[in-house]
Formats: sequence, C-alpha cells, structure tokens
Amino acid sequence: MMEEEKTRDAVQAFQAVLGLALRLRNRMDGRLRPDGLTTQQAALLTAVEHLGSPSLSEAAAYLSTTHQNVAQLVSSLERKGMLATRPDPDDRRRRVLSTTTVNADYWRARNPADHAAVADWFKALSDAELNAFRAMAVRLVRSLDAEPAPDQR
Repeated sequence: MMEEEKTRDAVQAFQAVLGLALRLRNRMDGRLRPDGLTTQQAALLTAVEHLGSPSLSEAAAYLSTTHQNVAQLVSSLERKGMLATRPDPDDRRRRVLSTTTVNADYWRARNPADHAAVADWFKALSDAELNAFRAMAVRLVRSLDAEPAPDQR
C-alpha cells in the first residue's frame, strides 16, 4: 500500500472510530441520565476499580483527561455516595480514590441490562468480527499508550 493511501485509510479509520465513540457515549449517556450519571462518571468509577485506589492524577492519566476534570467528576460522585476520597497515607497532599458499596450495589443491579444493550449495539458485527474489532482496538490503545502524546513530546 502506498504511503498516501495508508495515510488516507488511517484518517478515515480515525474519523470512523471517533464517530463511533461519540455515538456510543451518547447512547450510554441516555441510559444513565435518568439516574443522574454520565458515561464520563461511569468511566471514572471503572478506572478507580481497575487501578485500585488511584490518586486523582493517576485517574486523570488513565482516562486521558485533566486533573481538573477528574476533580469535578469526583465531587459529583462523592455527593452521590459512589466514590470516596481520603488522604494518601504515604503523602498527605495526595487524595486517593475508592469506590463505595453504594457504587457496587448500583452497578450490580443495572449491569445485566446495560451489558445486554451494549451487546445489542454491536449486533451488526458477526462473532468473529466483534472479536477481531475488540483485539484490534485493544492493540491500538496499547500502542498509543506506549508512546507519548504529541503535547508530551
């Protein structure tokens, strides 16, 4: 494949993935809205559980967003009782995040329906296509994580 074609294909793939991400976020926001949550808040809760009591800065880096944005999400989720913060025992200037039992109970109750909805959103893909799409997306994310972002060079 010629370099110009590869660049064109990469740009079109980027546009398709961006459009897909926006549409999926919009759909999940619609599902979460009646409970006063957003996809971004859900992503933070997932990140906190995945990272295991991260600092705000660690959560921001994981979500590829700013410390300020995460701080706003944390405040909202603390008010909802889904997230707790405490000083880091090793560095009292840092706050450490953890999810609560309110959070666990909430997701335990709604995950089956949400997971079924997500599966439905991907029904246009065969099982093999979905597996390949998942593998390629994971590989691309890992590749991007391995190199500094342009603003970090």
